[in-house]
Amino acid sequence: MKNILFGMLLLVVTLSAQGQDTRSGAELSEAKKNKNAKYTTEVNGNCDLCKKRIEKAAFSVAGVKSAIWDVDTHQLSLILNEEKTTLLDVKKAVAKVGHDTDEVKATTEDYDKLHGCCLYDRK
Repeated sequence: MKNILFGMLLLVVTLSAQGQDTRSGAELSEAKKNKNAKYTTEVNGNCDLCKKRIEKAAFSVAGVKSAIWDVDTHQLSLILNEEKTTLLDVKKAVAKVGHDTDEVKATTEDYDKLHGCCLYDRK
């Protein structure tokens, strides 16, 4: 009788262990990172000079594969390798060159360095 109970217990433990993912939380989050993640975010600016500056700042971040800023809609469309960077890293780089994003604001000092035609209305 003990052997039967022990055998059944061993079977249950073996079957339940097979269904579990043994990777750590860090490994699981690393496995889910997308090498071609697409994002769109708002970036303030006015003109083609802004466009060049914003796109150059985005491309300065390792892992940015594509960066296109639309003058009319103020939308920055990105393709990122999430194994190398995050959307927040790109927003910080863009803010560093004087352009406010929806999440990261440029310092007054960085904003004041912009060309006269690039000085957008700050919210």
